[in-house]
Amino acid sequence: MSFRLAAAGDLHGRADQHGRFRELVKAVNSEAEGLVLCGDLTDRGTVDEANTLAEALSALRVPCAAVLGNHDYEAGHVQDVVRILAEASVQVLDGDHAVFDRRLGIAGVKGFGCGFDAAMLQAFGEPVIKAFVQESVNEALKLEAALAQLDTPMKVVILHYAPVPDTCVGENTAIHPFLGSSRLAAPAEIFGARAIFHGHAHHGVPEGRTPRGVPVFNVAIPVLRKHFADRKFRVVEIAGDEAQEEAAPSVH
Repeated sequence: MSFRLAAAGDLHGRADQHGRFRELVKAVNSEAEGLVLCGDLTDRGTVDEANTLAEALSALRVPCAAVLGNHDYEAGHVQDVVRILAEASVQVLDGDHAVFDRRLGIAGVKGFGCGFDAAMLQAFGEPVIKAFVQESVNEALKLEAALAQLDTPMKVVILHYAPVPDTCVGENTAIHPFLGSSRLAAPAEIFGARAIFHGHAHHGVPEGRTPRGVPVFNVAIPVLRKHFADRKFRVVEIAGDEAQEEAAPSVH
């Protein structure tokens, strides 16, 4: 049993870019059984940007689940963005889950920062620091709840923020605390996720692993373009006992 899953992040769709993702959608329809999108779907989180993106995604013939990214919050129209994408049959996850063809469960949250491993920020000191850390903790708890609801043969996690430092290699280390949090890795390990997909780290690298070996894929489009000959999405074969990349065509 396996599932061919396409993944991309950081589309940064703009209102005047009609047709920009038409070829991506066409290729996903022919190459994959489902699509996940890992945040920063829009550039500024405006209604017009969401409408333009939804126009392209409405041509998908495979199921699609997504999480939002920090850019999608910029204009303060999150509810409208989610509604518009839902009308295009894109299920936006925020501590909940989607199921593709009864085989694959997708748990999704945006995630948050705080850093990684021994350098992860702790809740100590000023109230604003404690609030920052609490947001990171809350996102991890939401992910745990979403995974606990899944009863599918295969599970994956989609995030915007990174769960490990491995896929942030190449980014300025000074901004690592704002790229993700190690707190996001533990729920995926505990609940047996086969893979984790994220974006956000535009200058990172395509692959990493959690401490317990769960494959992590940075599918931010700038990363894919740099490492895979201008590819705009990645296809991963999700199997019951492994997650292994399959070659995906370049999309222009």
